[in-house]
Amino acid sequence: MPGRLFLTTPMPDIATFAGYDADCVAGEPPRHNIQPGQEIVCLTSKGFGRMRWGIVPVGRVNARGRPVMETIINARSETVFDKSAFDGVGRAVVIVDGWYEWTGEKRRKTPWRIFGPKPLIFAAITDTWTAPGGLKVPQVATITCEPNADIKPIHHRMGVLLAPENITLWLSGDEDAITRLMTPWPDGRLTVEEAKGVDWSAP
Repeated sequence: MPGRLFLTTPMPDIATFAGYDADCVAGEPPRHNIQPGQEIVCLTSKGFGRMRWGIVPVGRVNARGRPVMETIINARSETVFDKSAFDGVGRAVVIVDGWYEWTGEKRRKTPWRIFGPKPLIFAAITDTWTAPGGLKVPQVATITCEPNADIKPIHHRMGVLLAPENITLWLSGDEDAITRLMTPWPDGRLTVEEAKGVDWSAP
């Protein structure tokens, strides 16, 4: 499942690929290491905008009834629309060039770069968290499913990927209509290679 993302394709090209206007985020710089908690460019039915990657679930409480502040960057496709923590969420897509996964033991992990021949479109959910003090924070989490044959050797989950023609359906279709989209990406469409030369401290 995506733990870090990268996007170096210029936003005007991403907008053309998606078929949407992206003037509001046209100045987005190339990013080789997008991390949870940072802002990422997302597309909703209202257009492109920036959101924090990581959702503080609405209504999620601990055993004492106190709000749980832990953020969720990925939500399971099998339960995302059944859990009360995600009541009332909207939908978005996150378009990037690819993502990273790691294998191996702690301190000896191997990073892997995953990408396709074209930008990848992650299905996602979104809402707005009201932080202490009343600050409104738009937030987003990608959705995961079982891995395809490309990803299975390195991880037990992968992000739900969409074809460009299914963006509108994901953003505005009913739950029955989008259920069929939450499946593994067809085998053979992704390249998995060892990620070398990445500055993991850089944004």
